[in-house]
Amino acid sequence: MNIDRLVFAVAGFFVLASVLLSIYHNQNWLWFTGFVGLNLFQAAFTGFCPLAKILKAAGAESGSAFK
Repeated sequence: MNIDRLVFAVAGFFVLASVLLSIYHNQNWLWFTGFVGLNLFQAAFTGFCPLAKILKAAGAESGSAFK
């Protein structure tokens, strides 16, 4: 998997996990969902994604979105 697909997979997992945690544990987990969404939104315009930088440093192959 390249960095782009890994970022989408991790973001999707975080959103689903935080929604489930907000349903079954505490509604404050929705703040985490909002943070993930806001980070994805800003990455669409700026091209900066902290997870992409971490994955690139870890040696994952680069995709076309986060170079």
